[in-house]
This record gives sequence, structure tokens and C-alpha cells, in this order.
Amino acid sequence: MNLFFLFSMIHFEVANIHIFLYFSYLCSVFFKIFLMPNTVLNTAVRALRQGLTLLYPTDTLWGVGCDATMPDAVDKIYTLKQRDPAKAMLVLASVAMLRYDMPRPVTDLLLRSPRPTTVVMPATWLTVTVANNLPAADGTLGVRVPHMDFCQQLLESLGHPIVSTSANLSGTPSPQRFSDISDAIKKAVDYVVPAFLEAGSSGSASHIVKAMPDGSLSVIR
Repeated sequence: MNLFFLFSMIHFEVANIHIFLYFSYLCSVFFKIFLMPNTVLNTAVRALRQGLTLLYPTDTLWGVGCDATMPDAVDKIYTLKQRDPAKAMLVLASVAMLRYDMPRPVTDLLLRSPRPTTVVMPATWLTVTVANNLPAADGTLGVRVPHMDFCQQLLESLGHPIVSTSANLSGTPSPQRFSDISDAIKKAVDYVVPAFLEAGSSGSASHIVKAMPDGSLSVIR
């Protein structure tokens, strides 16, 4: 076998390896962008329907959540966060979960605010009845309509509001990114959404506004 032929064969094999590696890379990118989000969404919805807890990115910070209609699941979150059950947690809701006869200023704020906004309002302004251990003693509940594709798809697929409380133990700082979340929280929840989906999160807490029964508003934060 002459040297020219030998070098040609080596070059051909190396080229094939490069082509294979590049093709594998393209496949992984395709899976991550187009297929994996759907797989993650379906797995997350199944977990929520089974009364399990979820660590997931929101339009603000990473949150710990569950189906807001399941009292036992809500209790799990209070326990894993070591949070006082007297302190209400907020929920994420879709547009379809807001009552059509809500005061117009409240609806406009939830849907059209340029920044993520949580409105503390009567829980009865939702079309879905949440777990009785979720609202505050006065019957109010923090509600936010997230402007983030993953959260919107999660809500639409589940059909119920989802608890959204910061992914930290009570009394410790709220993590801005997945890398800031403690191992204690990651191990305590039932399902962890992959970190790459946090691309749509702002990394900062939401604006909070209190809505009165007459529709008047007052800023809390």
C-alpha cells in the first residue's frame, strides 16, 4: 500500500468522523429546541396532575409549584419550603381562568402591564376554585398571568392555576437563576424542569398590587 493511498484513507476516515460529530451536534440542537420542550412540558403536566411538586422557571424567578386545586400538594410545598402556612402563596393563571366580570382595571393590569405584575385579589375572581389552604385568611390570593411561553403552555395543558412561590427555604434569599437554587430545594421537589428553559425568566421579582373589591388598586411593591 503506497503512502498516498494510506494518507487518503486516513483523511477520508477523519472527514467522516467530523461529519458524524457535526451531524450529532445538529441532532442534539434540534432535540433541545424542538422536541425536548414538549417532552418536558408533558412530563411536568403529568407530575402536576398526580399531585406532585415542580421546580420550574417563571417569567420572574424560579418557582416551586403544584396544581393549585390540590390541598395535599399545597401542603407539600409549605413543608419543603419550611414556610408558615398562614403566609399565602401566589398562583399563575391563564386568561381563561379570570372571571369575565372582574373589575376592568384589574383585568387590564394583569394582561397589559409592561412588567410582570402580581395582583392580590379575591380568590373568587378566578373561574377555578383553588385549594382552601392556599388563600390568605381574608380570602385573597396573589395572581399573575405570566408572559412566558413555557408557563402559558403549562397552564393551558393543565387547565388549573399553578402555585408559584420562590424556590428557596423560608427566610433565605430568593434565587435569581437555576444555579442559585439550593440542593435542598432541588432534592425536595418531585420534578425539576431543565435549566435551559430559564431563558424567558427576568431574574427579578414581580410588581405587586392590591385590588379592592371595587376594582381600585394600591401598590404593595
